[in-house]
Amino acid sequence: MKRLIVDTSVTILFFTVVASFTELVIAGMPLETVLLTRLVMMPVMILTGRPYGLYRDWWMMRVPPGSTNMRTILDIIAFLSFQVPVYVATLLFAGAQWSAIVTAVSSALLLMVLVSRPFGLVLDFARRKAGVAV
Repeated sequence: MKRLIVDTSVTILFFTVVASFTELVIAGMPLETVLLTRLVMMPVMILTGRPYGLYRDWWMMRVPPGSTNMRTILDIIAFLSFQVPVYVATLLFAGAQWSAIVTAVSSALLLMVLVSRPFGLVLDFARRKAGVAV
């Protein structure tokens, strides 16, 4: 139960901060739109926080703890292979057309690659602090 709370909380906090910054500063969205978007994404993060943590753990069990480069690569692989389908499903649910989905996913890939390792490190840190490190 503690891992569920940690993984879900870290997911919500990390991605609310990162996505809010991206939407507000980079995309130039109005604050009200950013807040609404973050509110809409909350159930998705609640539903996927722990499953992603388990999925990432499965990938990370394949390398020794000291293999920093390999862990970075696996963080990227795990994040993309889990989050891209979630993002596509979310866009489909929202009614987006396939052409828009391809454009949105293509443009999000770089950001996903960039945040995958920092998110993994934050998740590991929070798990250690909570006493639930894998």
